Amino acid sequence: MTMKISSSSSSMLSLLLVFLFVRLSFPAQAQTLTAKKPPVPALIAFGDSTLDSGNNNKLLTLLKCNFPPYGQDFIDRIPTGRFCNGKVPTDFFVASLGIKELLPASLDPKLKPEDLLTGVNFGSGASGYDPLTGKTASVLSLPDQIKMFKDYIENLKGIAGEERAAAIISDSIYISDVGIDDIINNYFALPIRRKQFDISSYTDFIVNLASEFYQELYSLGARKIGIVGLPPGGCFPSQRTIAGGITRECVELYNQAIRMFNSKLSKKVEMLGASLSNSKIIFIEVYNVFDDIIRRPSNYGFEVIDRGCCGTGKIEVAELCNPSTPVCEDVTKYVFWDSFHPTEKTYKILADYIIKNYLPKLL
Repeated sequence: MTMKISSSSSSMLSLLLVFLFVRLSFPAQAQTLTAKKPPVPALIAFGDSTLDSGNNNKLLTLLKCNFPPYGQDFIDRIPTGRFCNGKVPTDFFVASLGIKELLPASLDPKLKPEDLLTGVNFGSGASGYDPLTGKTASVLSLPDQIKMFKDYIENLKGIAGEERAAAIISDSIYISDVGIDDIINNYFALPIRRKQFDISSYTDFIVNLASEFYQELYSLGARKIGIVGLPPGGCFPSQRTIAGGITRECVELYNQAIRMFNSKLSKKVEMLGASLSNSKIIFIEVYNVFDDIIRRPSNYGFEVIDRGCCGTGKIEVAELCNPSTPVCEDVTKYVFWDSFHPTEKTYKILADYIIKNYLPKLL
């Protein structure tokens, strides 16, 4: 008995055969449509408001920003707790590595197991190397962040197993950005440390605390650590207002202290990198780049360097930059978002510089 095949059935059969031929002939075709495997499994961050992506939301502190106009240029205009109009540096870092789009806060209640596998952010706005800095602001000190990291490791073992968790911990990149609050909002703003130290001995004090922190991080398995130096905080709008005189100039005394700290920390980091085996520990210099932005703003597309976009821009930060506070018409013209924190555009410039010049050294 002969079976007749209709013309429509014949056409469908021909298409199916062509599809199968293509699949068998080009098995790797589907792979070209997928992203490359990230060079590291995760990115993990420690620090202050430069990196905080929402941890302070869960703390009893005034140093919060989980309300408008913060986040006005973030995804869906959501105020996540990032001290910015949009993304912060770690978001750009993790995206550039192809790990994920954003680095979530470790205290984010919406964290999923896959978030832990690819890294979280322990940063807390107003934290510092000096425990007194975080305590004064009622935020997470670096010892608090280390404790949370230890808990993170245990949770990671529960999700991935001990062997894979150990690999994730050792192969991941660690970024820290902390210390500006020690100098600006602790030493120069409060009397306690100034009674105990001159600025040279205080920078020695916090550099030694920094060394202890990174050695402990290493003891917990971290091997690829990028330590970001401090920017010229004396040029922050709030500091110009508080100590810059009638003309609101950059406060050179503060910048001198910051440069002293950066110099000492970079030398300490070099020593750590040489003494801790199988490690890549680097100091990430950003002072000069930020200083150049402030000195030659037009080269970067900026017009306003001495005020933030929020309110008058001279003093508003955190609760003082709130839903009732007006904002500038064009945030892209401003180096600073509020009186203490850069705009997303500024962060992107700094992040791109770090991505190009420093992240490859940690791979």
